[in-house]
Amino acid sequence: MKSGIIAVHKPEGISSAAVVSRIKRLLKAKKAGHTGTLDPFATGLLLCAVNQATRISGYFLGGHKRYTAQLRLGIETDTHDLTGKIEYQAADDVMASLTKTAIKQAIVSFGGIQEQLAPSFSALKHNGQPLYKLARQGIKIQKPPRTIEIFSIDILSIELPHVNIEVYCSAGTYIRSLAFDIGKKLGCGAHLSKLCRTGSSQFDLDHAVGLEKIEAEGRDAAEELMIPLSECLPFLPAIIVDDTVMQKIKYGQRVSEKDLHGKIPEPGQPLKLLDMDNALVAIVELDNDQHRINYSCVFAV
Repeated sequence: MKSGIIAVHKPEGISSAAVVSRIKRLLKAKKAGHTGTLDPFATGLLLCAVNQATRISGYFLGGHKRYTAQLRLGIETDTHDLTGKIEYQAADDVMASLTKTAIKQAIVSFGGIQEQLAPSFSALKHNGQPLYKLARQGIKIQKPPRTIEIFSIDILSIELPHVNIEVYCSAGTYIRSLAFDIGKKLGCGAHLSKLCRTGSSQFDLDHAVGLEKIEAEGRDAAEELMIPLSECLPFLPAIIVDDTVMQKIKYGQRVSEKDLHGKIPEPGQPLKLLDMDNALVAIVELDNDQHRINYSCVFAV
């Protein structure tokens, strides 16, 4: 069975898990997962990992993300998005006093490194339970703030009460929380009314294919869309290994630094090992204390 990543353009109104399930069923895959969830109301880039690619999903968790988002000023909800219950609505005079200059100044002030509170309706866990499940039971847990970075935040349009923005940010950034915080700073409240992920790590939405189109074209066409393992992690250094080293990997024998003819990254930093055909056979790391090569992932060879 082929392994790799399919870049799917997730439609609105379906969960990320449901998208993965449909891709798995179409490909008759043994395993499938995603590298970062999108809320059901959100659209955009969803990276579906198929078969052995599920083992490299963790390497994408720290990747940077890019979004376009629409904020609805004047209304706060308990989920910080359009699916929640209204908790506050600004008076007409408050909304009338908003100026485009004030809105622009407030939004651009959120660029840079900062502490952010995750929504109480989120997939973060408390004592093993997702926060959103607890929140639906009336138990709202507030996790400690987390350090995030917004590399850029640009205003695309202002058509009150809506504001459209583009955000380039670090992993772990909640755009719902950003919308809520912008509303607080403006003094009118706000929530996220639309969200589209346009980039994740080195992947972008231009290379994604709609879920319905993938299903309509069938299994063979879907397999052709699959990005092979060797091309999924271009940000990791790589070394091509010979047949002798391949045999060691195949039988789980230890690989030494002398076996690897190339520059080995610093201890703790992942390194891809490729065979002579450029297929990914293992991801390894140099052990800091014992100066040996440790396997992180080994793929079928």
